[in-house]
Amino acid sequence: MATMEKGVDNKVIRHDEYPVDSPSPKEIQEDLRASRLNGWIPATAEEKATNRALNRKLDFILMGFCALIYIFQGLDRSNLGSAETGGLTDDLGLPKEAINTAATLFFATYIPLAPFSTIIGKKVGQPLWLGIISFLWGVVTLATAWVKTEKQLNALRLLLGIFETGLYPTVMSYLTIFYPRYDIAFRVALFYSCYAIATAFGGLIAYGTFQIGGSMHPWQWLFIIEGTMTIGIALATPFWLPKEPGTAWFLSESQRAFAVRRMKIDSEANVDDVHKITMKDIKAALCDWKLWGLLAPNICQGVTPLGLTIFFPIVVKGLGYSGPKANLLTIPPYVLGCAVALVVSWFSDKYRRRVYGLLFAMALSIVGLIMTITIPLENSSARYGGLLVLIAGSFIGSPLQIAWLAGNTPEPGQRTVALGLNGWGTVAGLIGSQLVLPKYGPAYRQPLGIVLGLAALAFLLFGLNAVVCKWINRKRAAIVADMTPEEIEEENISDKHYGDKKVTFVYGY
Repeated sequence: MATMEKGVDNKVIRHDEYPVDSPSPKEIQEDLRASRLNGWIPATAEEKATNRALNRKLDFILMGFCALIYIFQGLDRSNLGSAETGGLTDDLGLPKEAINTAATLFFATYIPLAPFSTIIGKKVGQPLWLGIISFLWGVVTLATAWVKTEKQLNALRLLLGIFETGLYPTVMSYLTIFYPRYDIAFRVALFYSCYAIATAFGGLIAYGTFQIGGSMHPWQWLFIIEGTMTIGIALATPFWLPKEPGTAWFLSESQRAFAVRRMKIDSEANVDDVHKITMKDIKAALCDWKLWGLLAPNICQGVTPLGLTIFFPIVVKGLGYSGPKANLLTIPPYVLGCAVALVVSWFSDKYRRRVYGLLFAMALSIVGLIMTITIPLENSSARYGGLLVLIAGSFIGSPLQIAWLAGNTPEPGQRTVALGLNGWGTVAGLIGSQLVLPKYGPAYRQPLGIVLGLAALAFLLFGLNAVVCKWINRKRAAIVADMTPEEIEEENISDKHYGDKKVTFVYGY
């Protein structure tokens, strides 16, 4: 039996290491051809049981830990507003606008550096890189407790953007090493929902820390506690997270072999290459029509979850509710949004279609926005219902868009670069943060109207992407129908066409 440290040889797996009957070379080739359309599909009852057991372990031990890191990132990113309610600007003698300036500067480094951070993570290994960047942003959060001037606050927010930018795309790239393409959307939705959870309950955590007495200000305790917790989990990250399926310490030897085999069939890539990035990968990602075709609607749909939600308590307060009650009323929409995102993503994985869930999400957002814009301000309950519908559709888009892009990018290196560039979609947060200005309150019809237009545009662009994928599949099917078996095999193994550019590759949509 191989030791945990030794892991599993990615190139040679013995027959007796499989928990199911080892397939013949012909069967493997058939599996590979089927995987171009369907991804990994367990063929027997025993394989299905092994697959479920493997996913349960990955969900609990690997996904759970990644989600915990993301929750701390959400808290560390959004705690500036909570700190202000604890008197940050008053205690430091800063103008109220200092909070808006610091929040905006965060995106100045967060948006452009996402691809580079993701590439570094691929090179050095995602577990180590996640540990490093989370440790550094934890230190920055901790240091914020002792800021004295506006310049110091702005400098720390710039640093926070540098270190936090790599988390989301790096984790997305990391998960594609462990989960087949049609098991990934639900996991991405589960992970993404953690930000909504952090946003929903961040105020409650702040309330608890503000009860701490002593010589320090309440907002200082907030940064100290959250920064220290982040540093603690960061130190454990490189030891807890495995580098790849073949070295997962929490899997049995047969499960590691099974995990390696299913990812080999699902991605058609050499498992040894999952941590390599070449100039060919970078060029392919930069010239990838799928990336830019999906990034545009991703920005349009991301304005609500990444930007508008920052000011959601303000919009709710504009309905006539008091400050404390307005904050309390922000929790149900986020809980509903998480639930809807998980359900829709589960169906997306089950039926192997991304676009239907995305169109449903955009339709929900459009209906919610129309309700909120058109219902009179005096009818606060009905307007709040519109906001519920809006937020219910807001957390579906990003997980399905990422799953769509990752599933149609079979080469691991190119996929990592593409997911890093896809991180530029966070520009939506910058757009959203500039929409909800006091002069538009309390109804905020003009900014909500802009968001409505963006949601409608996202609906059309997601639909257009699906039409293009279907059109290309039809053209490729006609070409492959006229090819001999030898020509098909040559296309599969040759380097003439790279990744999804092979005429035998079938796009999912």
